[in-house]
Amino acid sequence: MKKLVTLSLALFLFASCSIDDDSSNYSFEILPIESVEIPDEFTLGETYPITVSYFKPSTCHSFKEFYYLKENNERTVAAINYVFDDRDCQTLTDELVDATFNFVVTSNGSYIFKFWQGEDANGEDQYLIKEVSVTN
Repeated sequence: MKKLVTLSLALFLFASCSIDDDSSNYSFEILPIESVEIPDEFTLGETYPITVSYFKPSTCHSFKEFYYLKENNERTVAAINYVFDDRDCQTLTDELVDATFNFVVTSNGSYIFKFWQGEDANGEDQYLIKEVSVTN
């Protein structure tokens, strides 16, 4: 998760270094994943869509990309959003948003997906963990 925080900080610093005053001001925010649509089983060589759902906090939030870390057969996934500072934002309470990525199965065995769900009261990262077996 330290890599996730470092990436967030780097993205924030990169976004805040604008030389063009006419451009939009924005930052990046990693949002906790609420739920995931993922198959119970993969077939080697196939491609599968994986859809995550997360709550959009305001009208100033917009999906940018996935944080995606590969370590052997383990994948850590989080949703990164733009947060635009120059808009009249409305707070949203129950705006569930879906984002999808395609996953290509390249290994036998099983994959362990860790979907970031935020931090607990002690600052420890929490994950929704899904293990998906691979068949030939």
